[in-house]
Amino acid sequence: MSKIFIIAELSANHNGSKATAIETIKAAKRAGADAIKLQTYTADTITLDVKSKDFETEKGSLWENRYLYDLYQEAYTPWEWHQELFDTAQKEGLVCFSTPFDKTAVDFLETLNNPIYKIASFEITDIPLIEYAASKMKPMIISTGIATIEDIQLALDTCRKVGNNDITLLKCTSSYPAPIEEANLLMIPDLAKRFQVKAGLSDHTMGALSPIAAVALGATVIEKHFIIDRAVGGPDAAFSMNEEEFTQMVAAIRTVEKAIGHVSYELTEKMKAGRNCSRSLYVAEDIKSGDVITEKNVRSVRPGYGLHPKYWNEIIGKKVNRDFQKGERLTLSMIN
Repeated sequence: MSKIFIIAELSANHNGSKATAIETIKAAKRAGADAIKLQTYTADTITLDVKSKDFETEKGSLWENRYLYDLYQEAYTPWEWHQELFDTAQKEGLVCFSTPFDKTAVDFLETLNNPIYKIASFEITDIPLIEYAASKMKPMIISTGIATIEDIQLALDTCRKVGNNDITLLKCTSSYPAPIEEANLLMIPDLAKRFQVKAGLSDHTMGALSPIAAVALGATVIEKHFIIDRAVGGPDAAFSMNEEEFTQMVAAIRTVEKAIGHVSYELTEKMKAGRNCSRSLYVAEDIKSGDVITEKNVRSVRPGYGLHPKYWNEIIGKKVNRDFQKGERLTLSMIN
């Protein structure tokens, strides 16, 4: 199997500090991530500066009692930082890519040679955005957090219509943090099979259990919010992994990767050697020539150097053609 692609999501975890963003990228490398993901928007490209009920944040969310514009104004990653963040990631040996939230963001990211386009869960219905991003013919990663099956199919059709077939769907639970019982990881193999795409997990649950289990279920991509230290604060800090936690998750995923292996019925050298410990037919007590083979004087035992037990019904009741000592391997040539 191919190596699992592990993404550290920077999101708003710089809390308005470019220095923190740069250090977070370096920490993601230390933690074993393959990629760092940004979000490219401004408050004006993602919403409207309107103070009405429609533009209030959801009740019961981490960001309750705020207006969308104010929240995004606080959370966004300034576009003038992007070049330095991309450069830092490259120096660290990380893939750096972003989630655009409108066409101007796509145009801007193209100037940075953005290698992958991620579509966030809440943008899966923004068909013009998906079409425009897909038209750049870069790999597409699409989260499905609030999507119906029709939404998913339309997004895929949109990518394929422009000739882009390099698509990964991410199972995502759009709650922050997400309850573990709503992870619904069986969606991952179903997404892959039903839509004939790669599938993975964008995880908002606490801890590493969901990502580790997702890999065992066939996820090819794992995305997790990453922060140097939750004490830094910021809109996404509460459900983000710190460096120590992310490092442990990566190590566990890499171990599970090794355990998954591949489908093969060929025996390794160790397995072949292990067959010596399997069952075979041995003389269980001394036998004289002409004696009849019984369940008492011939038995299926370990080790596996004797006659295969599949011959048991053939030989039982037949006579041996010479004397045998207890512990001799039985062979067909010994039997009349």
